[in-house]
Amino acid sequence: MRKLRSTVAAGCLLALAACGSTPATMLAESPTLGARTAAGDSLRDLPAPRNRLDVAVFTFLDQTGQHRPNNNFAEYSFAVTQGGASILINSLMEAGRNTTPWFRVVERNRVADLFQERQIIRANRSENVGPDGRPLPPIGPLRNAGIIVTGGIIAYDSNVLTGGLGANFLGIGGNTEYRRDTVSVFLRAVSVLTGEVLVSVTTDKTIYSMGVQGGANRYVGFNKLLQIEGGITTNEPRQLAVRQAIEKAVHAMIAEGADKNFWGFADETQGRAVIREYLTTRDGQIPSQVTAGSSPGGQTTRGGA
Repeated sequence: MRKLRSTVAAGCLLALAACGSTPATMLAESPTLGARTAAGDSLRDLPAPRNRLDVAVFTFLDQTGQHRPNNNFAEYSFAVTQGGASILINSLMEAGRNTTPWFRVVERNRVADLFQERQIIRANRSENVGPDGRPLPPIGPLRNAGIIVTGGIIAYDSNVLTGGLGANFLGIGGNTEYRRDTVSVFLRAVSVLTGEVLVSVTTDKTIYSMGVQGGANRYVGFNKLLQIEGGITTNEPRQLAVRQAIEKAVHAMIAEGADKNFWGFADETQGRAVIREYLTTRDGQIPSQVTAGSSPGGQTTRGGA
């Protein structure tokens, strides 16, 4: 019996040593493409536009001033991603991708880098000649945008809703806890020609975190206590939540602008369906002019290039 116990103890020590020396790549996963979301699919499936729009994104900042919530110690990491402009640019390029893209997005977020590279090209062309010995032609002009899309992540509210449930009987039990946070995004389209704010929309996205724990404490003999514990925690990625909120905001911006006749859909019937769905979601009812079959998007945007 003593020999058996020694063998079991040696096996446990070897197992612990193996776990300690196992490389971290044991649980590593291969990189994947970004997760598809329902908001992103809806954005990509938008009907084709009457005319494509030239838009620019300069900044899309985190205006919350919030740091990641932590009940145990001061956390200096930001609560939400600082890459809102990159997410917005990608969402604009995804709009209508499965039919006809809605936007031509021009680079303005890193325009200083763009200017610097163009200066290098301009210098090379002025100091060198072509294969035929003639001066190289000057660099072409940058494409200008008719609309600036801007806004920001304006709120992050943590612990909006918290709760839990647990039970224990004769040393055996478990409990679950959950928490809900909310992130809010504002998005607006501004005409470059007039400076008028054409469309302004807001979207909210909830972020859920949940933890489940269980355990057992039982005496299996005199002065012999068996303890078993286990649990799992899942947190919805904040970056994914912000991305879904921005994708929903871009979809709402397109529908809102079409409803106000700043831009339009190539197929008016499909356009009315999109606007009807948007207004129902926003207001809970469908205005009579949309139900009656009015023609949305009959004009080109006043901020068009």
